[in-house]
Amino acid sequence: MFTRAFYIFVVGVLLMACSQQQASNPQTAAQCLEEAEAALAEDSVRQGETLLRKAILLSEEAEDWHTNYIAYQRLADALSQANPVEALRLMKKALAVYEQHPDNEQNYVILLDYAGTYAAQVAFINEGAYDEALDFIHRAYDIAKNKQMTDQMCQTLTSLANIAWAKEDYRQAVDYARQAESLLAPLGEDSEGLTDLRPGTLQVLARSYFFLNMLDSAETVYRQIEPGDDVHLAYIVQSNLAKIALRRMGATQVEDSVAGAFEQIEDFYYKALEQKDAYYQETLRQEMENQQLAYRSQMYGRTLLIIMIASLLVILAMVLMVRYRMRLQQQRQQQLQQEAEHQKTLLHQANEVVAFLQDFILERTEALKKLSQSADSRIYLSPHEWNEIERTLNAIDNNRFARIREHHPTMHDDDIHLCILTRLGISNRTIGNIYCLTVSAVQHRKLKLKKDVFGESNPDITLEQILNRK
Repeated sequence: MFTRAFYIFVVGVLLMACSQQQASNPQTAAQCLEEAEAALAEDSVRQGETLLRKAILLSEEAEDWHTNYIAYQRLADALSQANPVEALRLMKKALAVYEQHPDNEQNYVILLDYAGTYAAQVAFINEGAYDEALDFIHRAYDIAKNKQMTDQMCQTLTSLANIAWAKEDYRQAVDYARQAESLLAPLGEDSEGLTDLRPGTLQVLARSYFFLNMLDSAETVYRQIEPGDDVHLAYIVQSNLAKIALRRMGATQVEDSVAGAFEQIEDFYYKALEQKDAYYQETLRQEMENQQLAYRSQMYGRTLLIIMIASLLVILAMVLMVRYRMRLQQQRQQQLQQEAEHQKTLLHQANEVVAFLQDFILERTEALKKLSQSADSRIYLSPHEWNEIERTLNAIDNNRFARIREHHPTMHDDDIHLCILTRLGISNRTIGNIYCLTVSAVQHRKLKLKKDVFGESNPDITLEQILNRK
């Protein structure tokens, strides 16, 4: 019973542990990447960065290289505005991972295009050369052209146009942008996968026209851009249309003032994004705290339940163990009692056998035959006969009288003989015939022997009892 209760306890604890382990299922790299993209879609850049770095670590541990280089690319994109140098480093890392574990050439083209864009940003900020940027994007364009990836050809040509604009080669920028636009035009505005590329291509084309002072062309291109719900794109279009109008009016000072105003508006816009991100972070932090509190509460409840179950099982096990021990003790006592009764029975049988043998031996002793004569006749035993009786008794009575002689060396033979007759159960009358004494004299002599020799003064104890103890 105790073993069964212990097994029940172990199974219960294991079930609880399994349920807790299932409740705390680890997050995969792909799931972490999805959460990061959702955070970035909500303009929560810092939370997105944190989740992307976590996705990178998880994907490296799981050797999920596809998720790994995608997470590097998304993190570089998130950091590109604030830290283009770090963005370029991350894109190079993404390219290295992809080149070691290639899986999709279209993704390779996208990675190369991103790397070229960030390299161009670094060159623009540091006023350096654009050779590295052009190398990345030309490689991307060659792969896209060989594989007939129209969307990627459009994207890489737009990137080349942006680099040419940054180098102030506006005519080259217009040329690249027109090539990209020529790839989009035959397919229509609703072509799946290409509609997202059109605004970017049109922006660089219009911007290049503007810097070439081709205001009509710039205005025409800007008006072709449909911002939709993109507030930032709508701001770019309207601000540049305003600049075109002012330049036509020759209001250079007003144009500069408007440009400054638009720059302030951009600052307000980015600050609003930061505030939104901060609000999102705070909301997310509170949600995480609430989730942690709920999880802790749940864990406390489960822990309390486990403790209660464990306590009940321990109590049950203790009760069963006590009952088991009590039952064992009762069974053992019963066995001891049965063994004692059995030993008592055996001892009684042995005593009966010994008594029978003693009587059988004594009945065949010639000297003792005289003691069985009539109590009224005179009985005489010679010293030899007394020795024979004493030897016989010592043989069958465990040397009782030999020990008496050893412990009481001052005893006379008559006293020994009286003890022998008493031990044999001879009546006082027969003893009187032997010693020529009356019955009362025999009794007095026994009493004197008991007190003087054996030192027993208790009147309730007889000489027979004293001899039995010897």
